Amino acid sequence: MEKRPQKKKPYRPKFKAPPKPGFPKKVKSSSPVTADAGAGMRLNKYVAHCGVCARRQAADFVKQGLVTVNGAVENSPGYVVQPNDKIQYKGKDIRPEEQLVYILMNKPKNVITTASDEKSRKTVLEIIGDKVTGRIFPVGRLDRMTTGLLLLTNDGDLAQKLAHPSHKVQKFYQVLLDKPLARTDLDKIRAGIELEDGKAELDGVDYVGGTKIEVGVELHLGKNRIIRRIFEHLGYKVERLDRTYYAGLTKKDIGRGHFRHLTETEVIMLKHFK
Repeated sequence: MEKRPQKKKPYRPKFKAPPKPGFPKKVKSSSPVTADAGAGMRLNKYVAHCGVCARRQAADFVKQGLVTVNGAVENSPGYVVQPNDKIQYKGKDIRPEEQLVYILMNKPKNVITTASDEKSRKTVLEIIGDKVTGRIFPVGRLDRMTTGLLLLTNDGDLAQKLAHPSHKVQKFYQVLLDKPLARTDLDKIRAGIELEDGKAELDGVDYVGGTKIEVGVELHLGKNRIIRRIFEHLGYKVERLDRTYYAGLTKKDIGRGHFRHLTETEVIMLKHFK
C-alpha cells in the first residue's frame, strides 16, 4: 500500500510565545552600579559614560568638534583622558555618571524617541520628567507612531552592545494592517523583500490572533522603519505597530506611557546578552 506523503507543518515562528527572560519573577531592585572615574578612558568612552549618548555616537560628536578638553577642541575619539582634564560637551562640563540608570518604558503613540525635538513634539524624556536624576538617552529608536518597549540608560557601553548587529538582539512586534495579508504576500516577506536600501530579511513572520489582519514579526535588523516599509512595498498600510519584546524584556506590568527601573538581575542579563 502506497504511503501518503506527510503534510508539511505550517511555519510557526517563536514570536507567538517569546522566550522567557533569563531572570526570576521576583527579584530585588537594582543597586547602584558605579562607573569609572574617567581617567585613562578614551574620549568617546568618557563622553558615553557621562550619559550624553552611546559610544559610537560619542565618537561622531568628538569628530564634529562638539567636545573640548581643557578649553580646546579635541577631534580624536582615541584621546586618553588624563586625571585633571576638564571635559565639556557643547560648552557644558560633563563627568561620568556616579550611578548607572536603566529604564524600561512602554512607549505611547505620538511621542518622539529623542532627547529633544525641534518641532516641540513630546519626547520620551518628557514622560520620565524629573523622576530620574541625571542624563539618560534611548537605546535605538521607535518612530513617532510606533508603541511598545524602549530602553533608556546612561550606560554607553551597554547601549553600544545592544545596538551592534553582531549581537542579533531579538525584537518582537505585533502589526495591525488595514486589510488581511494575503498568503502569497506572507510568503514573499518570508523569502525577503527587496527595498531601496537592500534586501529586508526578517527572522520570523506569521499571522497572529486568529485573523489575517494581525501579523507577528521577529527581527534583529536595525534599518529605519523596516517593518512599515516592507508592508507598504506590498500595498498595505500599518495601522498599529507595537514592540512587545526586546532583548529578553517584556511589557508585563508596564502600562502604556509608563516605565520602571530594571532590576539588578535584568541588568546583568543584558550585559551578558549574546
